Amino acid sequence: MIRSSTLPNGLLVLTESMSHVRSATIGLWCDVGSSFEPAERRGISHLLEHMVFKGTPRRTARQIAEEMDAVGGELNAMTDKEMTCFYAHVVDRHLPRAVDVLADMLQHARFDAGDLAREQQVVLEEIKMYDDSPGEVVHDRFTRTLWHGANLGDPTIGFANTVTAITRDDLLAWRTSRYAPSTVFVTAAGNIEHDTVVQLVALAFASFAGDTAPPVPERPRFTPALDVTIDDTEQAYVLLGMPGLALRDERRYAFSVLDTLLGGGMSSRLFQSVREERGLAYEISTFQQGYRDAGLFGVSAGCTPERVQECVDVVSDELDRLLHDGVRADEVERTREHLKGNLTLALESTYNRMSRLARNHIVHGRQISTEEVEAAFDAVTAADVDALARELLGPAQRGLCVLGPAGVRGVRLPGAAAA
Repeated sequence: MIRSSTLPNGLLVLTESMSHVRSATIGLWCDVGSSFEPAERRGISHLLEHMVFKGTPRRTARQIAEEMDAVGGELNAMTDKEMTCFYAHVVDRHLPRAVDVLADMLQHARFDAGDLAREQQVVLEEIKMYDDSPGEVVHDRFTRTLWHGANLGDPTIGFANTVTAITRDDLLAWRTSRYAPSTVFVTAAGNIEHDTVVQLVALAFASFAGDTAPPVPERPRFTPALDVTIDDTEQAYVLLGMPGLALRDERRYAFSVLDTLLGGGMSSRLFQSVREERGLAYEISTFQQGYRDAGLFGVSAGCTPERVQECVDVVSDELDRLLHDGVRADEVERTREHLKGNLTLALESTYNRMSRLARNHIVHGRQISTEEVEAAFDAVTAADVDALARELLGPAQRGLCVLGPAGVRGVRLPGAAAA
């Protein structure tokens, strides 16, 4: 089902056939992200992602949009801290159009100076939108606080002063230096034939050349700290953070079990303790921020400002109880089945399969089968989960970020270094 080919210019093409669907999703993946940027150009990868939609010698920005809209397709892109993706989701018979549009945009975007000035204003509005969202602000402060001074801690979108300082020459130089067959590859999933995709990509990227060294992933140091932001909000936003695991860590399956049983659903320990038993929060969950060589783990909650300390105390007590008593074999088994079920449901999407091809390649350097993932989950024991909890969740390595009105100013994290 999964096949790969490397074109003469070095461009890799990975495909997965799904004969039971009528659509296809294709992505151009670039080993380029905000954590690899110079600090004074923070946000250039995200700005370049915006600019490739603004026209090429063959197509105006309007023609790019109309060409995909005309066939009911979706054309989009995303930038994160370690990679960028440009993708299209179309009915299978329109795959040639999707490949041609994507290849034209990435290789031949004009980066017109007038378009750049307008798009910089669009990104500034995007920054303001995030600044007006308390949830976004506290998550940004969470990463910057616990990974203090690290590139991975800075926002992918950049800052107003760095974005406005980027010039057309900067964008051209960034594309030339970072986007090449050695750092770009293609993945596609859906009702497709591998050889056909390879032919389409080979034609569209016939002149694509150059070489650049892959970036070196960052390994920031975790810093337990307390960060409180005062804002005129109705709720207090609470993020309790601890070290996580890198995406490449072989213990990631046990970590996913720990994450899920602690805060991954309505039956999780934190949901039951914080919401169901005490009514402290509407939203309570755990999350992972995983990168190739680094990771963070967090608990997220929103509660009434007057009860923020109680919420923090209950979460801390639940973590301490897990460390002291360990996990039960039955909840580990239930969580393993939950994770395997989620995987199966997710793989019904052509977009998810396309993304999975890419992430397996860029993170692990190989394709990991569904059977291998399920076997890895089945091998996770309660002892494995307990060992990870003891390593990562101890009181001395917990940080706390809170955003809310003045009443949250005195919040503390019991037993942690931040207290």
